[in-house]
Amino acid sequence: MIKTFSKILLLLLLTSCSANSKPAESAERSETPDTESIEVMTFDADSCFAKLKAQVDFGPRVPGSEAHKNTARFIQDELAKYGANIILQNTTTVTAQGKTIPVYNILGQYNPDCKKRILLLAHWDTRPWADEESNEELHSKPIDGANDGASGVAVLLELARLMNVKAPENTGVDLLFVDAEDSGDSGDEKSWCLGTQLWVKNMPYTSENKPQYAILLDMVGGRNAKFHREYFSDKYARSIVNKVWSIASASGYGSRFVNEAGGGITDDHLVINEAGIPAIDIIENNNAQTGSFNPTWHTLEDNVKNIDKSTLKAVGQVMSNFIYNKNI
Repeated sequence: MIKTFSKILLLLLLTSCSANSKPAESAERSETPDTESIEVMTFDADSCFAKLKAQVDFGPRVPGSEAHKNTARFIQDELAKYGANIILQNTTTVTAQGKTIPVYNILGQYNPDCKKRILLLAHWDTRPWADEESNEELHSKPIDGANDGASGVAVLLELARLMNVKAPENTGVDLLFVDAEDSGDSGDEKSWCLGTQLWVKNMPYTSENKPQYAILLDMVGGRNAKFHREYFSDKYARSIVNKVWSIASASGYGSRFVNEAGGGITDDHLVINEAGIPAIDIIENNNAQTGSFNPTWHTLEDNVKNIDKSTLKAVGQVMSNFIYNKNI
């Protein structure tokens, strides 16, 4: 994904919004239980980290590689083990570089017969080039993608394990693992999120069971990561941002889910929004060091050594609490 606004431009955009829009700092909060009573299912950060490491151990998950094939199989096997109804979209697409690549979008459904549904998603491919390395000689090397790809997938798979133990009541939850997100060119916004662009053209829904909204998890394992309210999420699905950030506060993770405006990101949630499903992005977008993404973004330092289990725990527990406390 690419950063679409500088912080200065973002502030100008926010101040020029319609008078009917409320700033993120004064976002409405829904009533939620206190920290002690909110946790229904405990999110296991160690189990989540093991799922993350299993992906990285395959190697960079560049579309068309052996690691890519092995990871697709791993995700499907995990979903099958955890009792999901699996739908696979197997196709091809052409990158901005003119290369034809395979695309495997994998959907795992819980309570598949429920008409009331939500969609959680993450991309599972990795950047083919370490183009943010300071040494240009390293730009052609693929990255491990421990944070950028594997972290979101690992959180979703751990949620799958929990939902196999206890299914959410009266609600269907879809876990979507999208491919071919990270092969884009910085000058071409449409060259990103290719897997999601293909998925929305063939969504397995009718008008009756289409998800009410979607939540994207991207780069949710960085050291000491904090998650500000992403600009487009607030613009298109502010009420969902309010719910998630409110649950985070009630869960004791208000310092991680900062209730302030962050940057605007070109990411899979924009494609989902365009398809008529309001979608938000939980992503580190206002890092204290960089002003945007985690410092390891699109570098060879995006490896398991720079993953923070406490970050995985914060995001995973917030999402578990969100699912099981009927804030859907």
